[in-house]
Amino acid sequence: MENYLRELPPVHEIQRDCRFTKLCDKYQLTSERLTAYIRNVLGQIRAELQDGQVPALYPEHDFTSIIFINVEQKVAEWSRNKLSRVINGTGTVLHTNLGRARLSNQAAEYAAEVAKSYSTLEFNLSSGKRGSRHDIIEDLLKESAGAEAAMVVNNNAAAVFMILTALAKEREVIVSRGQLVEIGGSFRVSEIMEESGAYLKEIGTTNKTHLSDYENAINEETAMLMKVHTSNFRTIGFTKSVSTEELVRIGQKHNLLFYEDLGSGSLFDYGEDGIGEEPVVRQVIEAGADVVSFSGDKLLGGPQAGIIAGKKEIIDRLKKHQLARVLRVDKMTLAALEQTLKMYLTNREKEIPAIRDISRTAEEIRQDAEHFASVMRSEAASFRIGVEKSTSQVGGGTMPGVELPTFVATVTHDSFTEQELADRLRTCPKPIITRIMNEQVLIDFRTVTSEEIEEIINGFKAIEQEK
Repeated sequence: MENYLRELPPVHEIQRDCRFTKLCDKYQLTSERLTAYIRNVLGQIRAELQDGQVPALYPEHDFTSIIFINVEQKVAEWSRNKLSRVINGTGTVLHTNLGRARLSNQAAEYAAEVAKSYSTLEFNLSSGKRGSRHDIIEDLLKESAGAEAAMVVNNNAAAVFMILTALAKEREVIVSRGQLVEIGGSFRVSEIMEESGAYLKEIGTTNKTHLSDYENAINEETAMLMKVHTSNFRTIGFTKSVSTEELVRIGQKHNLLFYEDLGSGSLFDYGEDGIGEEPVVRQVIEAGADVVSFSGDKLLGGPQAGIIAGKKEIIDRLKKHQLARVLRVDKMTLAALEQTLKMYLTNREKEIPAIRDISRTAEEIRQDAEHFASVMRSEAASFRIGVEKSTSQVGGGTMPGVELPTFVATVTHDSFTEQELADRLRTCPKPIITRIMNEQVLIDFRTVTSEEIEEIINGFKAIEQEK
């Protein structure tokens, strides 16, 4: 290996190669940055040679060429955006791994407009003095949720943490044992409570909690009654829970706060479309809850946010807490949320992608699947295409057990296994994420727009041409 090591070119010699300048120009790199990549690759090749490994491209290429090939691969990989758009062919509407709710065009365009300009984030145009970012969407939230006051933090876990810290620190919060849920990423309500400084007081059993369990647990250290909506699982069978209305009455009787963490949070009544039994925020507030919290990027269909709504006295206390600054959201989130809420208040909810996609009928989806299959059979004939009935999920830890009737396109190819085909679609220039079932690739058109159908077809055609 000593002979190979002596053949390695020095850095200054590589820098004089015309390919060095071409790479700098192609990827808009400084010579210093490209040199750092070259040193890194040289070090790797040297280490391989010292371990007795000869580079795979040798002897077809000289070491200088091998270095440039490896450097360009690394630079190209770095140049690709880590956060990139994908086409969601899974049918899961609020797919957590794929970013949950898509924004409406109005919300996305307004967020982009605000992002590239100065804005009235904390400036009052009427007075010419400093304003508050809380004011931007509070009136819209109050109207859409039916609350006295409202504010926004960066997600619902943050909302839970803030409410417990500000309103129940070093005091007891009574929660049903059956509601101590674990949300995405292994975050548990019990652990968030512990971090907040509130003392968790579990009552009842996993499947049954009675009104008397709450009554018996109340003492002079109790600060709050808390109800957690079990939005990511269902307990069926021999069960018992205490309603919001009953908890409101207990709270009022003992002069205690009642807080309901709605989790997914819905301003739209999906039950009217026969979809699930998700509580509507307005109804919970009208029932008398002192404060509620819920997510912005799930059933609401907006950006990631934690929305807190309720009695004015409570929200004012939260706004003045130091965590209000720690957990505040930025101008783009507020812009997207503002436009999303305005769509609710102008009866355009069905234009919000999450609501539209969850509410789509199986017949609407079947038409898209049949159109896709027809075009594929004429333009990418080597693939075998079928259309079948199936079910979609809402996703995002929302509406567990709810299955949405749908139609999927099934795709197979003689030259690829179903996993190989799914992998190739996932690594297309415009990645397409699919499902695999019964040795077939499935594309569920519930989550595919009409514009994306053509992109999916082009992805298959590119795979066909490669073969």
